[in-house]
Amino acid sequence: MVYNTGFEAIIGGLIAVLLAQVLKLFTFYVKTKEIDFEKLSTTGGMPSSHSAGVCSLTTSVGLIGGFDSLLFAVSAGYALVVMHDAASLRRNAGEIARLVNQIIKDFYRSDIKTKSAQLKELLGHTPKEVIAGFFLGIAVAWGLHYILE
Repeated sequence: MVYNTGFEAIIGGLIAVLLAQVLKLFTFYVKTKEIDFEKLSTTGGMPSSHSAGVCSLTTSVGLIGGFDSLLFAVSAGYALVVMHDAASLRRNAGEIARLVNQIIKDFYRSDIKTKSAQLKELLGHTPKEVIAGFFLGIAVAWGLHYILE
C-alpha cells in the first residue's frame, strides 16, 4: 500500500519533478515557438522542478504526519533552502557564467562555436519560476494523496 507511507511522499516528489520538466518543454515552446527536447533534462526555466519536488515532498509529509510534526518542520526548512538556492545562488552563478562567456567572446574576438566550450548559463530560476514550482508541488501532493485515498 502506498497511501500514507514514505512511498507516497517519494512518488509525489518524483511526479512533481517529472511534470515540471515536461511543463518546461511547453513553456519554452510558447515563448519561442521551438521544440527543444533538451529542456526535459536541463536546469532553469518555468516552473522550477527543484521547487516542485521539495514542495510536493514537504506537503506529503504534512498530509501524512501532520503539519505540526517535527518531520514536517525539517522538510519545510529543507524546501526553503532549496528554493532560496534556486532563486539566488544558482541564478547568480548563471549570470556569472553569462558574463564569463561574453568576456571570452570579446577578448578573443571570436564566437564560441561549440556548446561544450561555453559555461552553462541557465542554472537558476526567477522568483516566478520558483513560486510556480511551489504551487505545482503542493497541487501534485494534494492530488496524489486524495487520489490514493
